[in-house]
Amino acid sequence: MAEISFDEQVDITDKVCPLTFVKAKVSLEELDEGQILAIRMNDGEPVQNVPRSIKEEGHQILKLEDNEDGTYTLYVKKVGD
Repeated sequence: MAEISFDEQVDITDKVCPLTFVKAKVSLEELDEGQILAIRMNDGEPVQNVPRSIKEEGHQILKLEDNEDGTYTLYVKKVGD
């Protein structure tokens, strides 16, 4: 499968919930509608909570990719402004 191209990326592997979502949300707010954010996060609570919270905000989840190192990359398309 082809790699997803993204406009910005944020690494939240050094954050714990709820700061993981807060940092991801702030990064999304800085993008224009239609741009894509790649969010690198740890396995566990962030993988369970961040995608759900972002979806509840109305943004589009494109892909959750296992980096096979205990982290995941979530690709999110910003919807609305």
